[in-house]
Amino acid sequence: MTEARLKRSERLAAARLYLVCGARPGDRDPEAVLRAALAGGVDVVQLREKEASDEALLATAAVFRRCCAEAGALFVLNDRPDLVAAAGADGVHVGQDDASVAEARATVGDDRLVGRSTHSPAQVAAGADADADYIAVGPVHATPTKPGRPAVGLELVVHAAAHATVPWFAIGGIAPDNVAAVVDAGARRIAVVRAIAQAADPEVAARALRAELALEEVHLGAT
Repeated sequence: MTEARLKRSERLAAARLYLVCGARPGDRDPEAVLRAALAGGVDVVQLREKEASDEALLATAAVFRRCCAEAGALFVLNDRPDLVAAAGADGVHVGQDDASVAEARATVGDDRLVGRSTHSPAQVAAGADADADYIAVGPVHATPTKPGRPAVGLELVVHAAAHATVPWFAIGGIAPDNVAAVVDAGARRIAVVRAIAQAADPEVAARALRAELALEEVHLGAT
């Protein structure tokens, strides 16, 4: 592992709250939403724009990169390993239907992070075996951001807590009113979309989610 990737991996290991959003989260100016979310405690931001042109994606990525850099957060590009270098991203996230981890790694190089979506115990194991730096585990609950993808429930969260060998984030329909159950199932890191991107106040929403994670950290420290 290169020194650059090691430093990114250390920041990733310390991360707790991961935001996935498009170019206009909640149909709002991305910079305003990102700054609020980052101030509320977001550690990683993923830009996910499936239909944007390369030019439009890179223009949006410049805003995301700047906001993340100023806040000391990691910036990840979804499903476009070929644009990671041009976007100045810290890494790429690929789904099960996208490029493999090996293909993504070959494209982004050894300095950057590669994340992988997982939806089953076998995929949780395969993500680490394939040299992914982290995995997303879910969707815990049904979510319109993943139409057609059935919810895996808390069982996969419990499994990941016991067996995952790389940093992992529970994802899928997680919100302030249900995050406690996800944390109780063993999640120490969560990824969200609508809970922050569509919140009336993204900073307040992020703080509420971080508070639940912090409560578990305090509990663990007391045991």
